[in-house]
Amino acid sequence: MDFDRDKVVAAFLVESEEGLQLMEQALVALEGDIDNNELLNDIFRVVHTIKGNASALDFPQLAGFAHVAEDLLELARTKQAAISKELVSLLLSAVDALRALVPAAAEGNDRLSSSQRAIKQQIAQQLSLARSASQTAAKATASSHAAIPATANQPSRNRTLRVDIEKLDEMLNLTGEIAIAQGQLRRKLEALNTEAGREVLEMHREAERLYKDLQEQVMDVRMVPVGPLFQQLIRAVRDISQGHNKLARLEIVGAEVEVDTRVLEQLKDPLLHMIRNAIDHGIESPAERHARGKNPCGSLKLRAFHTAGNIMIQLSDDGAGFNRQRIVNKAKALGWLEDGEKLSDQDVFRLVFNAGFSTAEQVTDLSGRGVGMDVVRRNIDSLRGNIEIQSVEGEGATITIRLPLTLAIIEGFSVVIGGETYVIPLEMISECLNLPQERNSSSNGGVLNLRGEALPFVRLRDVLGAGGVAPARENVVVLQYEGGRAGLAVDELLGESQAIIKPLSRLFQQVRGISGSTILGDGRVALILDVSTLMREAIAQNLAALN
Repeated sequence: MDFDRDKVVAAFLVESEEGLQLMEQALVALEGDIDNNELLNDIFRVVHTIKGNASALDFPQLAGFAHVAEDLLELARTKQAAISKELVSLLLSAVDALRALVPAAAEGNDRLSSSQRAIKQQIAQQLSLARSASQTAAKATASSHAAIPATANQPSRNRTLRVDIEKLDEMLNLTGEIAIAQGQLRRKLEALNTEAGREVLEMHREAERLYKDLQEQVMDVRMVPVGPLFQQLIRAVRDISQGHNKLARLEIVGAEVEVDTRVLEQLKDPLLHMIRNAIDHGIESPAERHARGKNPCGSLKLRAFHTAGNIMIQLSDDGAGFNRQRIVNKAKALGWLEDGEKLSDQDVFRLVFNAGFSTAEQVTDLSGRGVGMDVVRRNIDSLRGNIEIQSVEGEGATITIRLPLTLAIIEGFSVVIGGETYVIPLEMISECLNLPQERNSSSNGGVLNLRGEALPFVRLRDVLGAGGVAPARENVVVLQYEGGRAGLAVDELLGESQAIIKPLSRLFQQVRGISGSTILGDGRVALILDVSTLMREAIAQNLAALN
């Protein structure tokens, strides 16, 4: 019988990572529910499976590490080792070690590092202590496998299939290519203007409707729930708070909400930075919380929900909130604000996303270098999203992230500059208007009076360095971003259309103001504009002009 070892190892990697995620979540839950035998059984099965698979694939060091962890878990299951904070921490360290050992063994490096040997030794010492405290430990260990129901290792046969995300990307790309070809064919049929042509055109429209259904199905396949990612953050809250002598728990709401898998991949780092910031700057020490009449254990709530074609993610805490005056003082010290300059709360809170900004008095492993929230903003920008902060000092803060459901398709608005078409994400546009005649000059931009409010604007032609001569009559697209607005002057407005996003090649990835490309119905390529960069350009130019 043929044996494709590479495929078996690949399946081992995927199954082990899923099992270790389950084990980590169960261990954190077990810390607050020490009598939950089902959680212990789930944890035991994960380690038992990894040990068995490692032995079958001839990874003796990995199997040996899993074996001592399995023995310790068996003593916990038979009540010979008490579930404690220290035991859970040790087993979580074992999870971290296994996360590194599994892929290393798969790559041919089945060896324990010094830190992994130390963890294995700690587990062995814990085993020795527990066994010496009970005369019946040997019998319990010998019967460990019999204690598991016969069906425990038989996974439920769900009608599911593992598919590489690259294949889904290619499927989506092909549906986009089909849409372009269909659009070209439709225009040819419309140009025939004959009875036969009209009949064929009607048949083609029916095919387009079927294609649209297919495209929606492909998009649905890419959607995954946010729950597994959110659950991973429960341990981060536990470890960070305990490491800094604080108490905090994470509540998850909306775990079933789905989002494109590509969006989910890029959310973990921003959420982790936000949690670190909330615990370090927001959640007070237990004694301080008690003195303020609060529960000594701080509460963080991570919530996801859909609204208007977007996914909203909110992280709330009941800590001290953002200290507005401290932020303003720090910004003045950095030379970002002038004395007497008045800012709204949103303007003040947005300062924390600037690179190099931190109100921490000393550098710690959590904060002080001014890079955490900057990473959050840059990652959210790369996802074509925006982020806002709401805070009440002494009561807590809420950070809200708005993201598109998918990075693969957008509802876009097409504009023309110098004969070339560009696409702006539709959700970023609030309105369009004519540029007043007195503003039609060679100036790069300026400020418009929009119903009594100042609207800074820039010419897209100047931002992109486009050639040609501006028309006598220009239009302004009003963009909204992070609670602010700015205008983008363009030659012509073409209207709404759906765009299949294609990434830029490496040669163009650093071009300012461009986030991707798409193929238009006539086969031409159009660039997709990076609204966040253009907004900052408009505001920066406006401030420079005022100074």
